[in-house]
Amino acid sequence: MTSPAAGSLRSTSGTGRTELIRFENVSCGYGGRPVLEGIDLTITKGAIVGVVGPSGAGKTTLLRAMVGAVPRTTGSVTVAGQRVTFGRTPKVGWVPQLETVDWDFPATVNEVVLMGRWRRSPWIPWITADDRRAVAALLERLAIGGIGDRQIRELSGGQQQRVFLARAMIGDPLLLLLDEPTSGVDIKTRDDILHLLASLNEDGMTIVLTTHEINSVAAHLPWVVCVNGRIVAEGDPDEIFTAAILNETYAADLRVVREGGTVLVADAAPHRLRAALRHTHDGYEHAHHDHDGDRQ
Repeated sequence: MTSPAAGSLRSTSGTGRTELIRFENVSCGYGGRPVLEGIDLTITKGAIVGVVGPSGAGKTTLLRAMVGAVPRTTGSVTVAGQRVTFGRTPKVGWVPQLETVDWDFPATVNEVVLMGRWRRSPWIPWITADDRRAVAALLERLAIGGIGDRQIRELSGGQQQRVFLARAMIGDPLLLLLDEPTSGVDIKTRDDILHLLASLNEDGMTIVLTTHEINSVAAHLPWVVCVNGRIVAEGDPDEIFTAAILNETYAADLRVVREGGTVLVADAAPHRLRAALRHTHDGYEHAHHDHDGDRQ
């Protein structure tokens, strides 16, 4: 994959940056044991950050904590200097996982995007001409102009992702949060989404996204946070993608290969699985041949 990061994605580690997000000794969850504990994290304005970790590690919960959507939270979360509390959403745009969307809900592209405008100005229940012009301009910017009257269920995965990105952006947010934005799409669509996010970041948008894709997504980002119930490490993936850190993050035997400036993370276990499967297959073939012999 050609890196979309080259020359375009920014790093959080630059000096003189304005702080946008701060977690101070945050523990949070939904009842019972916290999903995340002892989180201290700072993200600066204009950064693009990936959050990686295994399923159930707290990646989505970390994003939800930034918009006050985690009911049991201790410590302090601030966005743009404002304390985030449960049920109170600061000026943040949210792009959900596509799998969580009810695609049978009868809504057009324009209607979905305008939901984001209504969230910003709920005291204005009607749609204005300026609203419609803003939606049309945003859809053009995201390269999906002309589809405003189509039902969202009729769109491709890449188009659907852009529609929800437009819904998040229509409210002019300070921050974009994306939960697994490349999940379930093909390679070209994934690359298109990453290039689009790179362009938005180049325009100054702060972006935080979660991903399961270490090699095809996270390795191309300038800053990554490794999470598994806590922050295991954060930094440039060229520096923190080591076998020790990733094994601690994923509780798995991973290997890291570096060649020509490229970082490749591989599971060290498949050779053992392959050997076990081949052993099983050899046993099956032996039994099959014995069965053939019995018929003779």
